[in-house]
Amino acid sequence: MSTQEHANKSGFETRAIHAGYEPDPMTGAVIPPIYATSTYKQDGVGGMRGGYEYSRSGNPTRTALEGVLAALEQGERAFAFASGLAAEDTLLRSVCRPGDHVVIPDDAYGGTYRLFDKVAKVWGLDHSPAAVSDVDAVRAAIQPGRTKVVWVETPTNPLLNIGDIEALASVAHDAGALLVVDNTFASPYLQQPITLGADVVVHSTTKYCGGHSDVVGGALVVRDLDIAEKVAFHQNSMGAVPGPFDAFLTHRGLKTLGVRMDRHCDNAEKIVEFLSGHAKVSQVIYPGLAEHPGHAVASKQMKRYGGIVSFRVTGGEQLALDVCGKAEVFTLGESLGGVESLIEHPGRMTHASVAGTDLEVPADLVRLSVGIETVDDLLGDLDRALG
Repeated sequence: MSTQEHANKSGFETRAIHAGYEPDPMTGAVIPPIYATSTYKQDGVGGMRGGYEYSRSGNPTRTALEGVLAALEQGERAFAFASGLAAEDTLLRSVCRPGDHVVIPDDAYGGTYRLFDKVAKVWGLDHSPAAVSDVDAVRAAIQPGRTKVVWVETPTNPLLNIGDIEALASVAHDAGALLVVDNTFASPYLQQPITLGADVVVHSTTKYCGGHSDVVGGALVVRDLDIAEKVAFHQNSMGAVPGPFDAFLTHRGLKTLGVRMDRHCDNAEKIVEFLSGHAKVSQVIYPGLAEHPGHAVASKQMKRYGGIVSFRVTGGEQLALDVCGKAEVFTLGESLGGVESLIEHPGRMTHASVAGTDLEVPADLVRLSVGIETVDDLLGDLDRALG
């Protein structure tokens, strides 16, 4: 058995470190080199070495990243992109046509909603929102013959609602549609949607996969080769691919995903306990809480409950803004999934694009991306900010 074959059959952390790349046969380099080249010398006309001709179509550094992503999500193939939204747009062009219809979460990430409502809609792709936590609502939102995709985030951003991937896959497939799962919040370490019936997994690899807030990227992982062929064609035709240095950084981040996610979860659980007893917090939203409506489903399909914590405050929007402004160890900023802790006001920041729509988020909501710092420092920071 080759090193690669052994890696693909191994545990998660072993796959994260070894899958997708054999040590370089010429130098023995154990880490994929950064192939900073746009083109490749051909051995005669059409005689491509290793299938490489032009770095939009393929680059060895990107190939290594795509190999490990496919192994971690247990999919047939993976495709890396310049951003999560580039991955989403390429997927829609690959599997939908003007006149088709998509069901989306009724609390989708603002950027995803903007893509559907302001870009894909103009192209002729219609959408309907439904609560991912309500299988019957998703079923009712499907338009027989028109719906080509059921699009799910679980946990959702920023309200952390949970969709039952296995049940939603059955609903989508009964209607002849694909189930697409945005797995960004959970990461491949906590959840593998393809093993539960999903057809495509979407990632903003900017977040937990990269994990260090130093690279922007996206990915698609697909279940079967038919979808893979369509995505590969559109990835090359649309060209929203990452450069080799971005691919290198994301690949490097994936090698420590398991140990990082364990610390993210450890810290998040202690912060949830602290917030749950605070007089100025009216609600803590976290799938790990027994009272969370999606707790049972999350327990079934997730290894742990993640590093994102949302909470609502008793003093309305102004207190939420004050908490965000007073935090010091928690950095006020958008994005999530990095080693550092971030705090944000979704209504004014990441979800401003859905203000005034059915997807508007509460004004008193604060979202935390809990990092891997010393947890006592994080707890002290939140205590000061709330006080």
